[in-house]
Amino acid sequence: MGRFADLLAEPGVEEQVVLGSTFGFMAFHGGSLEVGTDPIAVAAASASGSSVYVVRQPPGLRWHVPSRDVDPAASAPLRRFLDHVDVAVAVHGYGRAGRWTTLMAGGSNRDLAGRVATAIEQRLPEYDVVCDLDAIPVELRGLNPTNPVNRPRQGGVQLELPPRIRGNGPFWDGHPSRAEGRPTPHTEALVAALAEVATGW
Repeated sequence: MGRFADLLAEPGVEEQVVLGSTFGFMAFHGGSLEVGTDPIAVAAASASGSSVYVVRQPPGLRWHVPSRDVDPAASAPLRRFLDHVDVAVAVHGYGRAGRWTTLMAGGSNRDLAGRVATAIEQRLPEYDVVCDLDAIPVELRGLNPTNPVNRPRQGGVQLELPPRIRGNGPFWDGHPSRAEGRPTPHTEALVAALAEVATGW
């Protein structure tokens, strides 16, 4: 169980699981680590009646447990989620210079990755979603079989999101949504696209 069990035992770390349909959303690097990922997963699940599993780290903690080490043996909520869903989308955050409008769709279910890419680009044409695994950095492809997103019966998609679409970064400085503590228009459009894919799967 190792590092994931140790993370879950840290003060302030929260797990949340809600079982809905057999389509699932995940954000196990949520809270203060990959900021904005858990609200996106929860909102997309709520809008589509899907299942969701998230882990939130409290302010001051930024402990990155690699996806391959997020072990269901350490978490009864994660086991319940994985036993229930047929397929999943794991929402992750990344940041790299020159890729502020680039999303990446890795993971083992390539059909679903294509659907996710199409839905996002239709609603957010200013973003590109990279589905070609050869064009995704190896460490962001999400293909390890022990990665939780690949454990459901039909596998899943590891969706890597840059800061801008998560509502973070200087692009949104001065925008009313930030001052009011609500999702930015880009985040709202992303949630709608993900919910559309889940509903139609």
